Amino acid sequence: MERRIQTFLEAQAAELDAAENTRMAYARDLKGFADWLAQRDLDFDTATRPDIEAYMIACDAEGLAQSTRARRLSAIRQLYRFAFEEGWRADNPAIQIKGPGRAKRLPRTLTIEEVDRLIAATLTAGRSPEDRTRNACLMEILYATGLRVSELVSLPVAAARGDPRMLLVRGKGGKERLVPLSGSARDALAAWLATRDAQQQAREDNGLPASKYLFPSRGKQGFLTRHRFYTLIKELALEAGIDPGKVTPHTLRHAFATHLLAGGADLRSIQTLLGHVDVSTTEIYTHVLDERLRDLVLEHHPLARAAE
Repeated sequence: MERRIQTFLEAQAAELDAAENTRMAYARDLKGFADWLAQRDLDFDTATRPDIEAYMIACDAEGLAQSTRARRLSAIRQLYRFAFEEGWRADNPAIQIKGPGRAKRLPRTLTIEEVDRLIAATLTAGRSPEDRTRNACLMEILYATGLRVSELVSLPVAAARGDPRMLLVRGKGGKERLVPLSGSARDALAAWLATRDAQQQAREDNGLPASKYLFPSRGKQGFLTRHRFYTLIKELALEAGIDPGKVTPHTLRHAFATHLLAGGADLRSIQTLLGHVDVSTTEIYTHVLDERLRDLVLEHHPLARAAE
């Protein structure tokens, strides 16, 4: 079963250009399923639809969240579809299994005033002036573009040269998209580039190679890690007097979409900017539109005014 999982993951990387985080999630979920089968003297090749359904019931009994169970079933479906296409099995036992679905929860977001406070906190939070300049650039770009944190921290420096009005971003599945930069984001980017280039020149003067990333790091990836940025944004929240529990990198992505929609942007445009393949993923933000329409009716409809 380990060989099956490894072959499947290699195909995901080679054929679909699946991100490393996606492959790691598949690996964890499929390993859990493989262990469950092994305890019952089963494997991927002998498991039937009732076996898979029994596993999903066991996940429910274990108290796993609805979203976790949906993700695990998705991984199993992907594996068995691949197994059928590769001829490992003559059938696909997972094809007709109905999943638990996903709970439609409103995304946690921030007000415009809270975002302003977070960005202002970059002026005082940081171990050095260089760190503060970098932090300001990170926050300005994140809020201006709605990038995923993995897209942000791994930006190549080449994409930021020449005072760009747009950034070319490589997102999930290797898909590229253009996102516009605000004036304040461009200013923060220019300030950080000057600082970053001076740092990299010092490295070259010492015989060390310069980094190809906009936000370089000494770690093995070569750029600022997602984990470090996660802790950084918590530090900024504390500095800004905002509850750190309500602030994550993805919260800023939600704020970007929510504030755009509240300002009159349409869902299709927001879908493109966020890099969502399906507009249904973007539709979770329509709660903002619903609130705006309700306020418009209450404010402008003659019957509503008469009732007041």
